[in-house]
Amino acid sequence: MFNGEFVAGEKTANKSINTRNRELFKTSDLQEWFTQYVIEPTLASLEEFQERDSGWALSRILNLTINVNRYNPMHAGCQIKIPKEIKLKKAVVNVQSKDNACFAWSVVAILYPAERHTERKSSYPHYTTVLNLKGIEFPVSLKQIKKFELLNDISVNVYAAQEKKEEEEKLTIVPIRLADEKKCKHVNLLYMQDPLDNVEHFACIKNLSRTVSSQLSSNKRKKYICDRCVHYFHTNEKLEAHTGDCQRMNDCAIVLPNEEDKWLSFTNYNRKERIPFIVYADLECILQKTEEDDSKLYQRHQVSSIGYYVRCNYDESLSGYRSRRDSNCIAWFVEQLKDLVHRVKVILSRNVPMKNLTREECEKYNNATHCHICEKPFAPDDTRVRDHCHLTGQYRGPAHSNCNLNYKDSYTIPIVFHNLSGYDAHFIIKEIATAFEGAIDVLPINKEKYISFTKHVNESDDKKWRNHVQLQFIDLLRFLNSSLDKLSSFLNKDKLKIVRSEFAHLSTDDFDLLTRKGVFPYEYVDCAEKLEDTRLPPRESFYSSLTGDTVSESDYAHAVSVWQRFAIRTLGEYRDLYLKTDVLLLTNLFENFRDSCINSYGLDPAYYYTLPGFTWDAMLKHTRINFELLTDIDMVMFVERGIRGGLSQCSHRYAQVNNKYMQSYDPSNPSSYLMYFDVNNLYGWAMCQPLPYANFRWVDNISNFNVNAVTPDSPKGYILEVDLEYPRHLHDAHADLPFCPMRDKPPGSRRDKLLATLHDKKRYVIHYRNLQQCTRHGLRVTKIHRVLVLQFAQSPWLREYIELNTRFRTAAKNDFEKTLYKLMNNAVFGKTMENVRNHVDVKLVTQWNGRYGAEAMIAKPNFHSRSVFSENLVAIEMRKLEVKFDKPIYVGMCILDISKVCLYEFYSAHEQKVPGLMKDENNGTIITEFVGLRAKMYALKVDSTKKAKGVKTNVVARTITFDDYMQYLKDRIEMTRDQSRIQSKLHNVYTVSETKIALSPHDDKRYIVPKSTNTLPWGHYRVPL
Repeated sequence: MFNGEFVAGEKTANKSINTRNRELFKTSDLQEWFTQYVIEPTLASLEEFQERDSGWALSRILNLTINVNRYNPMHAGCQIKIPKEIKLKKAVVNVQSKDNACFAWSVVAILYPAERHTERKSSYPHYTTVLNLKGIEFPVSLKQIKKFELLNDISVNVYAAQEKKEEEEKLTIVPIRLADEKKCKHVNLLYMQDPLDNVEHFACIKNLSRTVSSQLSSNKRKKYICDRCVHYFHTNEKLEAHTGDCQRMNDCAIVLPNEEDKWLSFTNYNRKERIPFIVYADLECILQKTEEDDSKLYQRHQVSSIGYYVRCNYDESLSGYRSRRDSNCIAWFVEQLKDLVHRVKVILSRNVPMKNLTREECEKYNNATHCHICEKPFAPDDTRVRDHCHLTGQYRGPAHSNCNLNYKDSYTIPIVFHNLSGYDAHFIIKEIATAFEGAIDVLPINKEKYISFTKHVNESDDKKWRNHVQLQFIDLLRFLNSSLDKLSSFLNKDKLKIVRSEFAHLSTDDFDLLTRKGVFPYEYVDCAEKLEDTRLPPRESFYSSLTGDTVSESDYAHAVSVWQRFAIRTLGEYRDLYLKTDVLLLTNLFENFRDSCINSYGLDPAYYYTLPGFTWDAMLKHTRINFELLTDIDMVMFVERGIRGGLSQCSHRYAQVNNKYMQSYDPSNPSSYLMYFDVNNLYGWAMCQPLPYANFRWVDNISNFNVNAVTPDSPKGYILEVDLEYPRHLHDAHADLPFCPMRDKPPGSRRDKLLATLHDKKRYVIHYRNLQQCTRHGLRVTKIHRVLVLQFAQSPWLREYIELNTRFRTAAKNDFEKTLYKLMNNAVFGKTMENVRNHVDVKLVTQWNGRYGAEAMIAKPNFHSRSVFSENLVAIEMRKLEVKFDKPIYVGMCILDISKVCLYEFYSAHEQKVPGLMKDENNGTIITEFVGLRAKMYALKVDSTKKAKGVKTNVVARTITFDDYMQYLKDRIEMTRDQSRIQSKLHNVYTVSETKIALSPHDDKRYIVPKSTNTLPWGHYRVPL
């Protein structure tokens, strides 16, 4: 990996160039290898980069890192037997040879099929006589296949057999290497590995349909298989119609639900019971001045203390706070968690008998008509039982027998941090992974950043899988995305019961000092010795390079009061108190969050990783909706093509107004106004509209289909694929906001962006209500390709849940609850838009050898990359061999499209009064001037509102003025600003300085009219071609 500092005028930026993985052998000439695989590719990439991003030049080389993986490659051999399950299908030919040329023999066996003795190489022409193998090394690796294809004008797909996770005896065939384009000459090969003998082998697949048919369907009818996504069709015509989109969209196998498991509804009834044990934790660091070669890294964060609070929901004597301050505190914390696991395991293993029911409880049980767990009625033949808590013996209610059996106490202990993903995880992951036996699972964003991770504690296993205790680390920010200071300010003091219990001896005045988040001079403490200071440092020592400022006078005065009132002797003691109050505030916040959620939705959020996951389950439970998941691959891709995201653009780049409400009003000039409108809960409105949930089918007869006859509240809804003409006479009227935005590359750009253009649209996937709106405003449908009837039995099934949260918000007793119920609505939309294609597969590995060790994973054909964190911990990213679509993505697509109906209706009907639709973001304050450089980079003259995408808010506020926006709009140059942020490198955390482009007038989402501040959409007749 090459890392360099590049400059362009006054701008500087650090950029990386990666080269491909290459084999390095003991016999390799190191200089030749280094030149061929490191220097030459890096120089070529540098040249390409500087040509592509004109203006950037290499200023200095920061470093060049060569990562060496011990690679125990599979050597080619032709003695691997085809698995019996595949052999019985008689669809794969295994040509026997001992010349390391199994790849070539397999290709020849496809191109020149033999009628008899297909396994003998003598049945085929020798590969050297029919194939161009110039420069191809034997044994052939997957990486050489591209070169082979170019030499021979042949396309090659390679498949592998993998064990099903659920059934280890069953094999599924998945593609591990797909050709970019299918040629007239095409071959499908089966790739096999024998890790025990360290051998790999190719065989030819002479009949892909027979090879994969049984894994797709038990139906014996002839199947036409797509060799890309491994789905089948009943006619060749349907396969050919599918191929175009599949070639563009799919690069691995696609797994869809079958007819038996295509229904999605709420099933997590066990999550109604509160998790009995949960831990809240926080850590503090010393910010050491770094001696790294890279001057951009100027502080290294070293953990020096950690505190945690164990919360038991049924026995306060088992709750309590502990902390430690020294360089070994992380190891201590992990050992404490291990001890907690064993204590909890003993408690959970007990089965406290049910207490005798009271007379009232007996009457309720006898008269009950519904199960208290699933909330469904008892049928006459149902077995009814008394459910009780096995920890306390308390009777809980009547239940179905099956519901009772599945309603178990959780063997998961959540560990809650505030900003786990962005900070705390980096410090604890190495110790958690390696301190004691047990696998560690991650829910990754990438190899180094995780939404959550779970440690399985093997020592707690009593050979019953359900009793395996797990430590599940979760992040409060994934539920409530605000600072601890802001969140704690939402809570009334009567809600801080846990904080109060830990400081029961304090007077009311002293306790009040602890009910707000304190301040600490992080950058002042650059060594452990400073924690021995006997005085609070002066206010200027609280300076933070992250904010570019010190603490306020009131915050510093608060710190002085805490120091004095609590008789603090050293800065270390002050930080111990600071840490304890942070942990307890975190505890109270999440416990109040749990209380609110359990009271409102009957579910404990501690079971979940994120708020979208929680609110999705809460919605399923409340609405009782039963989704039909798509089982047709073409329907899935069709809906995916309709998901385009939300539009953001800057149509007019400058405006200055003149009206009677301004002090500088000039009555001799025409009056003009600027308004800052925002749709009030745009997605909330869209989610209250009729949405699809079941009965999907293609419309057979589209010749008589009239989209304008379908009403918004029709029980049947439609998504269409159409060609649209944008008539020239509409260009001027629609120039500010054209209908039907689409993802495309602006002229001169290599990257797709969401653009609102006036181009005609081809094969545009659109919701029927959007299409109705477009045709009302003059767009013409020239062709309907096909119609997907999301007969789609549609209804406003989500409205009840949205309105429920609105009622909760109205009745909320504090700002904390008001914020929560707003987030619950917003987050459910995010879950409908979950893109499973973006999920990454990262494994944390703590050993080299073994079936699941680093050696075996690196040798796999789908190995992508790795990061070494320590001698005993490696993150390995694997390319996905399949993607499973098990979400109702059609809901998110329709919400996005319907939200555009609302926005465009307001814009196109701007002369009408539409009450309750828009709100004035400035609350009646007059805007006098506006300048916009591009999307999300604008300034208003009111209270100097400014926004610059990608630049920290404090940098914008402190260093950029309205006049700066004007200057850079006029001069068409870019402004850069230095800012600091925290980043990790291999789980080592640093404060880094970086230069960001703060203001840029370059906007390619629209055509900028020369010598003016006006823009036009691409496709406008006045835009020069």
